[in-house]
Amino acid sequence: MTLAGVISLALTVSLFVLVFVLGMKAKLEEITFLFRNPGLLIRSILAMNVIMLAVVVLASQLFDLAPAIKIALVTLAVSPVPPLLPGKQIASGGTPHYALGLLVAASIVSIVLVPLSIETMEYAFPVELRIAPSKVLSVVALSIFAPLALGMIVQWLAPNIAERVAKPLSSAATAIVVVAIIPILIKGWPDLSNLFGNGAVLCLVLFSASGLLIGHLIGGPNADDRTVLALACGSRHPSIALAITALNFPGVPGVAALILYHLVISGLVSALYLRWIKPPTQSPSAN
Repeated sequence: MTLAGVISLALTVSLFVLVFVLGMKAKLEEITFLFRNPGLLIRSILAMNVIMLAVVVLASQLFDLAPAIKIALVTLAVSPVPPLLPGKQIASGGTPHYALGLLVAASIVSIVLVPLSIETMEYAFPVELRIAPSKVLSVVALSIFAPLALGMIVQWLAPNIAERVAKPLSSAATAIVVVAIIPILIKGWPDLSNLFGNGAVLCLVLFSASGLLIGHLIGGPNADDRTVLALACGSRHPSIALAITALNFPGVPGVAALILYHLVISGLVSALYLRWIKPPTQSPSAN
């Protein structure tokens, strides 16, 4: 196996483990939360996949963006929640039932919504676009449904073991993700650097910032729910965006690099957002 294959496998396994850990902590009522709250579900999907997509299409029509930038932004806008996000949402004060419920609900909805959105994009872009529902299903099944279900099974059969191993597994998997993604980002840097003059990085920053703003405004009166939806709108599942790109634009350089660097940029922009909504508390000065 080549080094690239080892890195890809390590990243896939570590992401699988992180969602598996979520499953070991999750409750069934959390997983199904949004399906019992259809109003919040509709509002969440509207913010993530309809309003964000409309913003991207409008920007693509108004500004002379490079083709790679347009493709990357559109594929990100139609993609669901990334597997890493619920842990971050919960750690940032988001409600667990909404964070986990959104991960599951957005993934299920994406099986139909992603192909439908891609076909709709043919009216905005003069190219034939496609992705089969089975392709979306395979990605979300392997990266979300399977590890989440396995984690819940372990929690049900051996709750004490699940409680003991959850934290060390999560720490190890997170470390592997960081180590594995660095060479991928380095490899994609030449393609990304060639797009600097076209405003590629600025577009990724604005994409994440727009998502955070839209999610914050639509998230409702509960501050913790606003945090969950804002982070979900600003961060997307890279594997589905890459799958759409591979099927429709295999010869366009720079798209994959933009999608991968979105992970880093969205993380930085999200950190600024979290600092804004929850500034660090100052310790009282000594008398």
